[in-house]
Amino acid sequence: MVARDPHRFVNELDQVAIDRLIARLEGRAKNAVFTRLFDKYAEHLAAGESTRVLEVGCGTGATLRALASRRDFSGKAVGVDQSPHFVAAAQKFAGEENLAGRVEFRVGDAHRLDFPDASFDVVFAHTLISHVTDPVEVLREMVRVVRPGGTIAVFDGDYASMTYASPDHELGQRMDAALVTASFNNPRIMRDLPRLMPELGLKLKAAWGDAVVEIGSGSYFRSFVETYAPYIKQAGLAPADLVDTWLAAQLQSMDDGTFFASCTYYTYLTRRE
Repeated sequence: MVARDPHRFVNELDQVAIDRLIARLEGRAKNAVFTRLFDKYAEHLAAGESTRVLEVGCGTGATLRALASRRDFSGKAVGVDQSPHFVAAAQKFAGEENLAGRVEFRVGDAHRLDFPDASFDVVFAHTLISHVTDPVEVLREMVRVVRPGGTIAVFDGDYASMTYASPDHELGQRMDAALVTASFNNPRIMRDLPRLMPELGLKLKAAWGDAVVEIGSGSYFRSFVETYAPYIKQAGLAPADLVDTWLAAQLQSMDDGTFFASCTYYTYLTRRE
């Protein structure tokens, strides 16, 4: 069997799996461990009353809704995602939060955006680029639809750095690698972006990294491993009983206060030349 990133192939998943991903995306959006990372760069996306902002790969719209809810944002916010189920969820959640008139969600392919050239002042991708089929093509499309001088922001994890502690270090390394392979099509893409950006006509304005770490207890990493560990078994990357035993040990360590997990995330703010 071959690993198939569930977000990349979301339109081939059954409803149970889709509902699990929706819950994961919405839960992550409310997790203080993770939301602080968006808050660090959101102010760079919200300038100007007439600012036109596009989020590529918006998922359930959680990040775009957070942006539209900011006091310093009064522009137009549009989100695109390949999954009709995610877009329907995004529209539903926006209505529940009284944001339906401030955000717009569409079904679309990040590799072929259905917008004219230079349609937006800001285009951003929040944990998208690690999942797509062709990162360079997606970035090229983001460059195309942003105006000259406009901002492109990319936020994602360097998932080759993701690790869950295990008293058996060899097993821990094996399961870390299996979890990442099962979950991400491009786990090292953030290492490549500084080299790729100039080739795409982007000038790096600012960049930084943040370690997401949970020690003792787990919330962000609990949701992550509960959502994605089953894909290790589906891909045949490790025996099912081994995955179940490893997962049970991770959850037990969260309960007894001995847990450790970490991953490094990066934010790139760029300008289209």
